Amino acid sequence: MEQSVVPPPRSPAAFSFADLPRVLAAAPHRMMFFAGAVAVLASMGWWALELAAGRWGWTWLAQPAVPPGWAHAMFAQYGMLAPFIFGFLLTVFPRWMNQPELSRAHYVPVFGGVFGGYVIAQVGLFGMRPLLVGGVVLMLSGWLIGLTHLFGVLRRHGFKDRWALSCFSALSVGALGLAMFLAFMLGADARLALAAIKLGTFGLLLPVYFTVAHRMVPFFTSNMIKGYRMVRPAWSLPLLWALLLAHLGFEFAQATRWRFLADVPLALFFLGHWLAWQPWKARRPGLLAVLYLALAWLPVAFTLFSLDSLCELLRGSSPFGRAPVHALTVGFFGSMLVAMVTRVTHGHSGRPLAMGPVPWFTFLAVQAVALGRIGAEFAADVSRAYALAAAGWLLAFMPWALRAAYIYLTPRRDGRPG
Repeated sequence: MEQSVVPPPRSPAAFSFADLPRVLAAAPHRMMFFAGAVAVLASMGWWALELAAGRWGWTWLAQPAVPPGWAHAMFAQYGMLAPFIFGFLLTVFPRWMNQPELSRAHYVPVFGGVFGGYVIAQVGLFGMRPLLVGGVVLMLSGWLIGLTHLFGVLRRHGFKDRWALSCFSALSVGALGLAMFLAFMLGADARLALAAIKLGTFGLLLPVYFTVAHRMVPFFTSNMIKGYRMVRPAWSLPLLWALLLAHLGFEFAQATRWRFLADVPLALFFLGHWLAWQPWKARRPGLLAVLYLALAWLPVAFTLFSLDSLCELLRGSSPFGRAPVHALTVGFFGSMLVAMVTRVTHGHSGRPLAMGPVPWFTFLAVQAVALGRIGAEFAADVSRAYALAAAGWLLAFMPWALRAAYIYLTPRRDGRPG
């Protein structure tokens, strides 16, 4: 019998434009990280334009059907950062629990819903309410599809992985927040929109970010530092959730002057973990060091939250404004996004596990943008400082996002699948 000949892997040189859909859909992280890279520029591009229009009186810019600040907070969290989360979790959930990888039939609809809805909603921000509402409906549909498939992996494993359970819980909170914002757009109480924004920060993003760090940062470090002792206490995630729920409870009760009762413990919680993970041992290589530099923003952010709350209690008002939340969102979320996504992108594209010039530029620029956005609360011309900070984000992320998008649209350098 004549033996069949297995063709060798296609090299990047054989890649053509017709291969784009196949390459993009080769793995869930490719599709969703591509979506995130586009959204990193699209969301902040719109917001920078909106802030500039408000500061310099550009009347030609069509306004969204919802308050612009609320739209920025929602789509930066649920539309810009959430695709990275889905891309990571749709990839690692099966690996964490020794399950078969999810197929294209599982993750392509998530991409179509979450990213397709985001694009439609983003266009709808330019004064087109039906597109805005329809886009959020499609985003929520894709979100629920993703949750369904992740739930299936959890169920087959018997719900025994605490990191997976924490991430799934956070994504479920995110689905609730997105549904609440949709209800607001359809005529429900505006307090639902404000609650959705806070749920996005403290019920979705922060739990996922820290849960992944809790599992992966000590693991990465142990692979690179000889004699490193991993510290991943079982009590960390339950305590984190309890403190974040307390933080949200004070917010929802409009009792922010008492919020320090949750924020001081959170600052100590994050500082304690950062020290327990021994950052002084992780100064090299750069791809490891940036993880610890990003994590350092957590105790800083919650120290600011604590001071903000104490100022309200002791003085009746606080000068910090939105500085604490931007230390968290720009400082921690932005820095960890560059650190973790660069690592995953390089590892899954056949590139060296190292920080190159472009990721280093973006990471360091994000530190400057975070400091600038915090300082904007105390600037003489606050609205101009806000606009400049948003423009700084664009300048910081432009080369990183474009390079990342190119990687996701081209085959692996080593010719391997995925």
